[in-house]
Amino acid sequence: MALMKTPVCEFGLPAADFDLPGVDGRRWTLRECRGERATLVMFICNHCPYVQAIQDRLVRDARELLVHGVKCVAIMSNDPTDYPEDSFANMREVALRLQYPFPYLYDESQAIANTYGAVCTPDFFGYNADLKLQYRGRIDASGRDPAPANARRDLYEAMLLIARTGKGPEDQIQSMGCSIKWRE
Repeated sequence: MALMKTPVCEFGLPAADFDLPGVDGRRWTLRECRGERATLVMFICNHCPYVQAIQDRLVRDARELLVHGVKCVAIMSNDPTDYPEDSFANMREVALRLQYPFPYLYDESQAIANTYGAVCTPDFFGYNADLKLQYRGRIDASGRDPAPANARRDLYEAMLLIARTGKGPEDQIQSMGCSIKWRE
């Protein structure tokens, strides 16, 4: 599991469209996942300890952001061949167990992760109402272990700012996690 850090935010980069199967049995497009005020596209997986450390916070933040016109979507792009925990069946089980308040989609071809330039799990892409990138940072100070309960909520605060103003924070701290497991 190679530790990776996300690149700095390329402000204004447009969100790429997608049409992916969700664990709920339907297909989802960017249009269907788009929030009225902002949209958060998250690349996550099941096996990564960095994602496991923040799962409860992801659920909490996604629920709280909904009331501010921010919708979230999670995409799993890893090749599950060597990581069976990331299989579609296991994705469904995790989403149900944690009651994900967002679609959890499978990018089997890995084309969407490639198009977005996702490098690790978790990798967060926060877009304004015009689907222009405004945030590419961390959720909080969590690493392989959760940050203290009172840690600053970087992602949540950034998405609120984007929902209110259309612009993300100038200073952003990179997210870090396990590398995307690309097919050979």
